[in-house]
Amino acid sequence: MKALVYHGPEKKSWEEKPKPTIVLPTDAVVRITKTTICGTDLHIMKGDVPTVTNGRILGHEGVGIIEETGTSVVNFKKGDHVLISCITSCGNCSYCKKAMYSHCEKGGWILGNTIDGTQAEFVRIPFADNSLYPIPAGSDENALVMLSDILPTGFECGVLNGKVKPGDTIAIIGAGPIGLAVLLTAQFYTPSEIIVVDQDENRLAVAKAFGATYTINSAESDVFAKVLGFTNGKGVDVAVEAVGIPATFEMCEAIVTAGGHIANIGVHGKSVNLHMETLWSKNITITTRLVDTVSTPMLFKIVQAKKLDATKLITHQFKLDEIIKAYDTFEHAATEKALKVILTA
Repeated sequence: MKALVYHGPEKKSWEEKPKPTIVLPTDAVVRITKTTICGTDLHIMKGDVPTVTNGRILGHEGVGIIEETGTSVVNFKKGDHVLISCITSCGNCSYCKKAMYSHCEKGGWILGNTIDGTQAEFVRIPFADNSLYPIPAGSDENALVMLSDILPTGFECGVLNGKVKPGDTIAIIGAGPIGLAVLLTAQFYTPSEIIVVDQDENRLAVAKAFGATYTINSAESDVFAKVLGFTNGKGVDVAVEAVGIPATFEMCEAIVTAGGHIANIGVHGKSVNLHMETLWSKNITITTRLVDTVSTPMLFKIVQAKKLDATKLITHQFKLDEIIKAYDTFEHAATEKALKVILTA
């Protein structure tokens, strides 16, 4: 089969790899029909995720058709149409019992990280009964790809961790796909104002169309001064970091109000400064999280009911064997006006 293979920072290729097989009786092998590229994949390509080693097939999102199941798989059979979760969960370990699937002792975020992932013609899914979701007939595959990762990530790591509640003022730092997923799902809780910060005017325009109250171009404006102006000098109740660089985390520290929340989503490859000299007395809560996908069934229902149009996040379509071109487009999001790209086998 063909797959997108990582060969170290800034090195990747579309090449022939062995088709995966059943290793454990809880496995399933899935034929990929659609997949995508995540911002985390770009962090991998920069060398920010050292657990990803030379020769790894990347990708942790997608939908497909089950090709084969292990003898212990009871919820799925060959031919079933399935959504692949970015998080693999055994369902039995101490972390899974606490619904912290991202820290599963035998799984977690392993696809495209410590085992081969979904940017391929076929993928092996461990613990298939707990790591796949059945897709009803007639569903929009493109929309469902957004449920593999970015919608639950934005919702769980940004909205739920940020304790967003009615009437809150929120700032989302980063208007990429994850930041926009926060924007879409935060509106479940009717915040009074949502401020979105980015350096890409196209993405800021998209954020405005998706429901942002205000947008700020951080390359052209003083974000701190602008936010204080929008909030009567108080700052925001919830600051969501959705980029993963020191400057954007420090921005969240600067604009959060007393009693507020900083919810980190970004994948950080470098240390950040924690400004305790200003935060120690402000009753601030700082949260970090890797998505657990506990919200996927609920988000699945909302998308299926067309209460949330996940396809709005998709800007480009490619064939799977055009994945090198798709990466180039995604890596140059500002010039290509790219959000999520869909790759169809």
